[in-house]
Amino acid sequence: MPLELADAIAMPDGPEQEYLWTLNFGPQHPATHTTLRLILTLDGETIVKAVPDIGYLHSGFEKLGEHLDYNQYVTIVDRKNYISPVANEIAWFAAVEKLMDIQLTPRCQYLRVIFNELMRIHDHLLCCGAAALDLGGFTAFLYAFNQKEKIYDICERASGQRFHPSFLRVGGLLRDVDETWIDMVRAFVRDFPKAWNDIVRLLNRNRIFIERTKDIGVLSKEQATDLSCTGPIARASGVVRDLRRDEPYLAYKDFDFKVICAREGDCFARYLVRMDEMLESCKIIHQAIENLPSGPVNVDADSKVVMPNQLSVYRSIEGLIHHFELIMTNRQWHTPVDEVYAAIESPNGELGYYLIADGSGVAYRTRTRPPSFIHFATFPYLIVGHQISDVVAVLGSLNIIAAELDR
Repeated sequence: MPLELADAIAMPDGPEQEYLWTLNFGPQHPATHTTLRLILTLDGETIVKAVPDIGYLHSGFEKLGEHLDYNQYVTIVDRKNYISPVANEIAWFAAVEKLMDIQLTPRCQYLRVIFNELMRIHDHLLCCGAAALDLGGFTAFLYAFNQKEKIYDICERASGQRFHPSFLRVGGLLRDVDETWIDMVRAFVRDFPKAWNDIVRLLNRNRIFIERTKDIGVLSKEQATDLSCTGPIARASGVVRDLRRDEPYLAYKDFDFKVICAREGDCFARYLVRMDEMLESCKIIHQAIENLPSGPVNVDADSKVVMPNQLSVYRSIEGLIHHFELIMTNRQWHTPVDEVYAAIESPNGELGYYLIADGSGVAYRTRTRPPSFIHFATFPYLIVGHQISDVVAVLGSLNIIAAELDR
């Protein structure tokens, strides 16, 4: 750890220490939006030390990966970052398909890209809207939620579920999308810039919002690198890294988009990066939906890694046998005995899964590389020297999701 970072959270010495007092911020506080706890040491209203205390939403998500098969675990990864659930699914199945050496069909890759970018917009809308809400900007929050509902409608059309779609499967998707779904995506991409402009007009030149976020919670480029930050938080500090461009996966190499960065590294810069990333996501979605390949969304059924469709199970003995082969706990997949890691550029940064396989249809061990866990550890360095009122601004700019943080 660099010396200046260690000094940032060191307790002050001398006679002034007797005047310090401790304040518990959370775990039940409206501005944390979930079960986060911060132990703040204060000198008046100035924060001299902050200690994050995690574990209030521990659900055993990683342990469940040792008991559910590779398809069943999709219902769990949905619930880690529940603001961008399909992005979690994409990361999980990237690891599984890397383990099994499965090459996805072009149509499946494009559809996964579309969902990944919809999740990015969805996540950023909540982050920016809630950040404004915590600082008194209620109208921007409503504008953001209006667009979020449209993305929920798109998820519901494809999978039948709004909040936890569980849409991906090993080697493909639950089902193909229809023309109505494609029209819904086109309409969203067409109409979203207007709502985006409404939020920009409300916040980007709002004196109160700027004063509450500019030069607050500054994270330097060196600190962002030393603390393993990724995603919008790192890019807002000048770290030019994006896995979609630097380590392309799915079909991202086919699309033209910019990696949005800033230099200031404060709360306002993180807000601006997320806002501009939403427009870039719209560009990617537009390119993908207008050039969507034809063909199947699942790999060849003869490979015996994809669940057969319902009609095949009900009407043919081969489909029924295939279904039972993947469902019965003493059969399932026969995977290599290996260890793999796969990561994607999720809305919050690098989201990866480390998977150990013992040859059965269930992971021997699964481990998540969650952005929220990494980024919450930066909070003590960002908040020292600021006021109590700045806690909500800094915390909101980090976009911590407790289910992903605690797992």
